[in-house]
Amino acid sequence: MAGNQPPPFKLLFVCVENSNRSQMSQAFATILGGNKVEAYSAGSKPSGVVNPKAILSMKEIGYDLSLHDSKSLEEVKRFAPFDAVVTMGCGDACPWMPAKRTVNWTIPDPKHMEPEEFNKIRDYIRSLVKELLDELETGNDGK
Repeated sequence: MAGNQPPPFKLLFVCVENSNRSQMSQAFATILGGNKVEAYSAGSKPSGVVNPKAILSMKEIGYDLSLHDSKSLEEVKRFAPFDAVVTMGCGDACPWMPAKRTVNWTIPDPKHMEPEEFNKIRDYIRSLVKELLDELETGNDGK
């Protein structure tokens, strides 16, 4: 019964431009988490567009990233508090967001990479998102 379902995990993925890493992370959280997850992404200095390389890379695995928009943190803060906020290389440019857990993933920005290298980053992001979802479901804080 739907009434017995726990609320979905609210996740926010943040990188600088919200055009590559955080967008793919949001997509994988949606793909892998289904109705157990509410996934959002934002940028500390959003570019305003999703990188066409990211769109193509995700299209190769059957996900249409062209439906996503590049957003600022201001645009997603109304969804706070989050169960987890994951930052990716934005350092001090990532302001604090209310969350039960904050995680920093060290992922190179793939925006200037060739497709083969870009796809390696995509696949690495998928593995990190899966690991995060597994930790959230089991109550493990990843430490």
